[in-house]
Amino acid sequence: MNIPLAERLRPKTLEDYLSQNHLVGKDGALYQQIKNGIIPSLILWGPPGIGKTTLANIIANESERPFYKLSAINSGVKDIREVIDKAKKSGGLFTAKNPILFIDEIHRFSKSQQDSLLEAVEKGWVTLIGATTENPSFEVIPALLSRCQVYVLNSFSKADLESLLDRAIKEDEVLSKQNIKLKETEAILRLSGGDARKLLNIFELIVASFETEKIVITNDLVLKQVQSNTVRYDKTGEQHYDIISAFIKSIRGSDPNAAVYYLARMIEGGEDVKFIARRLLILASEDIGNANPTALVIANNTFQAVSVIGHPESRIILSQCTTYLASSEKSNAAYEAINKAQQLVKQTGDLSVPLSIRNAPTKLMKELGYGDEYKYAHSYDNNFAEHEFMPKDIQNTKLYNPGNNARENAQRQFLKARWKEKYGY
Repeated sequence: MNIPLAERLRPKTLEDYLSQNHLVGKDGALYQQIKNGIIPSLILWGPPGIGKTTLANIIANESERPFYKLSAINSGVKDIREVIDKAKKSGGLFTAKNPILFIDEIHRFSKSQQDSLLEAVEKGWVTLIGATTENPSFEVIPALLSRCQVYVLNSFSKADLESLLDRAIKEDEVLSKQNIKLKETEAILRLSGGDARKLLNIFELIVASFETEKIVITNDLVLKQVQSNTVRYDKTGEQHYDIISAFIKSIRGSDPNAAVYYLARMIEGGEDVKFIARRLLILASEDIGNANPTALVIANNTFQAVSVIGHPESRIILSQCTTYLASSEKSNAAYEAINKAQQLVKQTGDLSVPLSIRNAPTKLMKELGYGDEYKYAHSYDNNFAEHEFMPKDIQNTKLYNPGNNARENAQRQFLKARWKEKYGY
C-alpha cells in the first residue's frame, strides 16, 4: 500500500480527532459551531503535525460544505481568484452552506495575496480557514485578521502521542495484521518533537525495517534506524523546529561556525528569511540583552533589511547578523527579570501604585494627594533622588540582576551606588 500511515490514520470525524478538547470537546467553541452549522472564517494556529489540515477537512465534512484547498507555498493571486470564482458558483451569498477555502501556511502569503481574499471573506462567498505555525498577529494582515476568529491548537501530550501509536497498531489496516510490541517509546516520542505526522512517519519506517514476524520496538532500535535515514531540512515541518532550535542554541552557545551552518541548512531548504530574522530579533534581547544593546539594533535592522531585499541576497545580511550575535557577550538578565515580574504580578494581583508617583491630571486628584512628595530626579545631584516606586506590599523586591559581563557589571555599579541598601546590588 503506497498511502502513508499518517494519511491512513487521518481522522474523519470529530469523535476520532485527537486532543484539542478546548476547541472540539462537547463544550468547545468549535464543536458548537460545527454542530450548529454556523462556521465563521477562522485561523488555526499551532505547531506542525498537530492536526490543522485534518480539522479543516472535518469541519467541511460535518457541515456538508464544498471544500477548496490551496497551499501558500505554491499558490498565487491567480489561483486564489480561480478558486473564489468556483466557490461563488458552488455556494451562494445568502446560504449558510457557503464553501470552505482552506489555505495551508497562510503566513507565507504576501500582503497582496492576502488582500485578494478580503472581498470573498467579507461578502461571504467563502468561509476562510487558514492554518499557520506562526503568530497570526505578525503574519496575517489586520484587515483579514479582523474578519477571522483565531483558534490556538495545543501541542500533543505524551499520552496523546502514545494513544496515537496504540491506535495505529490496533486500527490501521496494515499494521493491525502484524505482531507489533511497543517496548519503549521515549526515543520515538522525543524524535517526533510532538509532531503527529512525523511520529507516524518514523513509526512506519521502523516497522518496515523488520524482517521478522515479531516486531519489538526499543529506544536503541529507533535511534539507529532514524540516524541511518535522516532526511534533509523540510520547511513544511519535518525538521523545521529541530534546525531552528539548533540554530538558536548555537548562537546562544557563542559558536558562530555551527550557527552559520544551520543558517545555511535553512536557506538551502527554502525557509522564509523573515522567519529566521524574527528569531534573531528575539534572541538578541532574550540571550544578549544589556550585555550588548547594539545586538538588538543590528537584529532589528536585519529584519527590516531582509524584508526589503528578499532572497537570495538576504542570506548575506542574515549571515552577518548571525555571526555577530554568536560572537557577542551573552546575558539573559532582561529575560529573567520580566519572567520574575510577571510571576510576581500573578501572585500579588493589582497592587496600589504609591500616591506620590500617580498621575494627577485633575484638581480632585491633586486634592486627594496624587503626586504629592514626588521627587523629580533631575532636580537632585547625579539626577537621582531615593524614592519609593514599588507598591507597599512588594517593597525591596529585586527583579533585575545584571549579568556578569563588562556592560552589565557597569550597570551593577551604577545601581549599587543608588540602591545598595534597598535592593542589595
